Amino acid sequence: MKYVLLLFAFFAAFTVQAQKTDKYPRYSTAGGQITFFSSTPIEDIEALNQQVAAIFDLNAGKLAFSTLMRGFVFKSSLMQDHFNENYAESEKYPRARFSGEIKNMPSDELLRSGPQPVEVQGHLTIHGVKRKVKVPGTLFLRGDELVATSKFVVQPEDYKIKIPALVRNNIAKDIDVSIILSCRPGSAVASLK
Repeated sequence: MKYVLLLFAFFAAFTVQAQKTDKYPRYSTAGGQITFFSSTPIEDIEALNQQVAAIFDLNAGKLAFSTLMRGFVFKSSLMQDHFNENYAESEKYPRARFSGEIKNMPSDELLRSGPQPVEVQGHLTIHGVKRKVKVPGTLFLRGDELVATSKFVVQPEDYKIKIPALVRNNIAKDIDVSIILSCRPGSAVASLK
């Protein structure tokens, strides 16, 4: 029993020390947003997903986010049905995920002065296909909130999303993706699984 108490005291002291040396808390959100936009001469396709879970560990320069594909909302319910059934195959591939690291972490002073450019490298998984990506973004601290944004392009063919020949001209080869994550300290996100 004495050894158990000693071991517990050691781990408690180690945990307190680790918390003291961390410059930043862990940040998370369950309500981030992703939009995507596709423009062709025939029609524009746009969707919004406000069910994005994200976790940031600025001390380690790591981040991860996950979203349900069925969370994308379109102006047209027919477009939404086609997206989920024919393209994203949301039943078979329910989530999109990203896990990576910030390559050029700004200083604390810069983070508090306004949006700072960063480069994020990691793996993006869509439609069951995991690909290495490098995307630009911004980070800044607004009070106790961490705000992260990114804009990048995704090509459906890179993720083995098949576009039928009949509608191929209605969907652009490049899809513009925008992400906005407003995260708070703590563990609001139970899991990214």
